[in-house]
Amino acid sequence: MISTAIRVARVGSAAELAAAVLMMAGFPALMLAALVPSVPAFAAAAAVTYLADHYLHRKGSYLINRLGKVRAGLSIRFLIRQLLLVLLLARLSLADNLIYYGAIACFIAFYGLQAPHGALVQLIRNRRRMPVATRNVDLKSRIRIPDAPPRKLLHRSAEKMLHLDLAAVAGILLAAQVKSALVGFVGIGITVVLSTVYVLALVPYVRGRRIPPKAERVLAAVDDWLGEYQPETVLYFSGSKDSAYQVNMWLDTMENLDSKPLIILRERAILNNLAPTTVPVICVPGGVHLMNMDLSTVRVALYAANVGKNIHMLRVPTMKHVFIGHGDSDKLASVNPYSKVYDEVWTAGRAGRDRYAIADVGVRDDDIVEVGRPQLAPIQTWQGVPEGPRGGAADGRCPTVLYAPTWEGWDGNPGNTSIVLAGENIVQRLITADPPVRVLYKPHPFTGNVSKDAKAAHQRIAALVRKAAAERAIDPRFVADTAAQADAKAELARIEARLAELSGSGGERRDEAEATRDGLVDVAKHEEVARLRAEWHDAYWRAFPSWEHRVITGAQPRLYDCFNVSDAMVSDISSVVSDFIASGKPYAVTDSAGVGVEEFKRNNTAVRAAVILSNSATELGELLAAVRDPAADPLAEDRKELKQYLLGPDEPTSLVQFNTAVANLALKAETRNLGQESRLAAAAAETLANAVPGQRLSAAGDTDGVGTG
Repeated sequence: MISTAIRVARVGSAAELAAAVLMMAGFPALMLAALVPSVPAFAAAAAVTYLADHYLHRKGSYLINRLGKVRAGLSIRFLIRQLLLVLLLARLSLADNLIYYGAIACFIAFYGLQAPHGALVQLIRNRRRMPVATRNVDLKSRIRIPDAPPRKLLHRSAEKMLHLDLAAVAGILLAAQVKSALVGFVGIGITVVLSTVYVLALVPYVRGRRIPPKAERVLAAVDDWLGEYQPETVLYFSGSKDSAYQVNMWLDTMENLDSKPLIILRERAILNNLAPTTVPVICVPGGVHLMNMDLSTVRVALYAANVGKNIHMLRVPTMKHVFIGHGDSDKLASVNPYSKVYDEVWTAGRAGRDRYAIADVGVRDDDIVEVGRPQLAPIQTWQGVPEGPRGGAADGRCPTVLYAPTWEGWDGNPGNTSIVLAGENIVQRLITADPPVRVLYKPHPFTGNVSKDAKAAHQRIAALVRKAAAERAIDPRFVADTAAQADAKAELARIEARLAELSGSGGERRDEAEATRDGLVDVAKHEEVARLRAEWHDAYWRAFPSWEHRVITGAQPRLYDCFNVSDAMVSDISSVVSDFIASGKPYAVTDSAGVGVEEFKRNNTAVRAAVILSNSATELGELLAAVRDPAADPLAEDRKELKQYLLGPDEPTSLVQFNTAVANLALKAETRNLGQESRLAAAAAETLANAVPGQRLSAAGDTDGVGTG
């Protein structure tokens, strides 16, 4: 019942739901207390509405946003409470009392101060919004960017300003209860004075040296930096805030380029969601600003998505333009006709080239380059199950099978995910396998967002895995090294504390201007964070027995880390399967729509070396046999061939292939530019030679420095 109410109200917890109910019920209670009239009841109801409202704001509740959409926003709620307080005074026969007129005058003045307060806050924010926001770009030595106003002035400023009425409301209520106007006027005075002080405190930040330079100076400073840095390869990206992962997946590759890298973003939301990197980043929301930026040294531009704003960079002829995408799969997006606009299209392996040939969307085969997938470098290849007693129960060494289903999607297609029709069968067969295996269950983070059946199935599967883990923990066949696990947990705590310290958890978030000014990465800290994260993952897997079933949700441990500790995987049609193929390990894919094995393989390249499961999962025995005994793995050679077809050869490494492709294309760009300069010079010389004498002299100029007129 409560969970249903939470879902309907779209709140995050039972406490948030309770706060919403109390706030909604509090206003009718205020009106009733004003009509009765009862000062104590009114005070109690007012306290409830204040506290509930504050709690919901602090939680960033969806309900607060919805109230604003139906004209019941924060200001209206405060105004209603104040009007009901005036009604209470009237019902208490205080309409002729000075406190009645004082209350009305106070609230008029109070709301009169809201407008300049809101205007100043918005003006400060607008003036501190940079025309170009950066990371890892040294603008501090070129322009002066002042400190932001104290966070307490701007953070949730409207809520803070409105809550200054607390003193007046409390004073007026107390005055009504004790029949003394003095205490009421004290409260009124405190509210008016504090509100005025708040407004005046904002004034210095809208003028003088406390505002950042104008756009022209900022853009000139960026061009000055570009002239000094001279970037050669640009990763260009535009998209919604939810698409930040598409650029994040290329950050490591950009950090390891042989040429000078630069990342250009078009939306501030992407910049705010960008993962830490050592590569210089420039966010240019304005198309005109981008087109006027000095990118004359750039020779290769890489595009991770097909979006309309790409045109602002594609128009530059001095660089070569490449579509690298954000994944390599059988989806239609992988053969978008828009790809024709690029000089080249880079794919992971031969499969990508063949997709374009089959799709016949106008991309020439000569313009396709196979570069592998550098992002898959962290995935380790399979070395076989560690040696140990059969089943691994005696010393905890048993095969690990990862079940990583994708989510249900938006269209309700039963083939999207195995979790509804096959998930419980898959997990049940794995946890009861003999010899035993360990199960890691890592569902897609969107699971259950659309389908209540998918959400319910996920909950049942998670319960099944946890129950099996509890039963295995008391099974005498499975022995845990508690001392080693305790050491690993202590190491985890140490690493997490250090990571929190390095990331500044709990610190104040800088505004855009300060982040641009102080956005130079601390390389030593960046490297330490990377090392600590690797140590964290190592300690995580040592913190519990290697035979213990686990439900893994959230961002950590990452999917690729689950790949590396697994000996096999069961999944659905998604990029997860294509990525797992890089490991060379056995895998199974569920034909949840029941199209049949041959049709399923014909339609999906990535499953051609997989064990195909029906919804009953009876075929899982083939997968487990391949894991336990490589000799019983008839698909091993097929996986090797498919891996090379989809992802390219192992040698040279994908990063080497990528760098080579960048260098080759940069050479093409430079050759084109030199040729263009030669053609322009030849054309100018020909024009000069064919000109009449007077025109020739004018074109050549006066070499003696004497005017001709």
